[in-house]
Amino acid sequence: MSTRGRKPKPTHLKLVTGNPGKRALNGSEPQPTLLLPSPPAELNDDAKVEWDRVSEELYRLGLLTAIDRAALAAYCQAYGRWMTAERAIAEMAKRDPLTCGLLIKTTNGNAIQNPLVGVANKAMADTMRYAVEFGMSPSSRSRISAKPNERDHNPFAEFG
Repeated sequence: MSTRGRKPKPTHLKLVTGNPGKRALNGSEPQPTLLLPSPPAELNDDAKVEWDRVSEELYRLGLLTAIDRAALAAYCQAYGRWMTAERAIAEMAKRDPLTCGLLIKTTNGNAIQNPLVGVANKAMADTMRYAVEFGMSPSSRSRISAKPNERDHNPFAEFG
């Protein structure tokens, strides 16, 4: 089985950050249409709130296109699961001040990690993995050059 290696850097990033490997640039890289997609109905409530919080800003920055709906939905749903698990742990913590809901007892009395901690950690990791795809972390944001959406351009802003 072969390994795939690093994900290729998009052409526009190579132009902005440089191309030290001097590899050929992809002159025919697809440029999907900028679009603010509607959220899938299947998102949980926390995911819908997160969609509303980030989608317009991503679109305004020129980072959200017609084909990004599923990737953004995956990010939002992972975020929603993370919040759901964290709320459940917080509720358990109210009844367990010693371990704050991080441990539970098995049927034979052994203490084990609360399975919700694993759910929360996995959802948090998924959230961050998807966030990087949209430049939603400080380090990933430093590697992209966004072109704001033209509909938000104010030609008189420089005179304000």
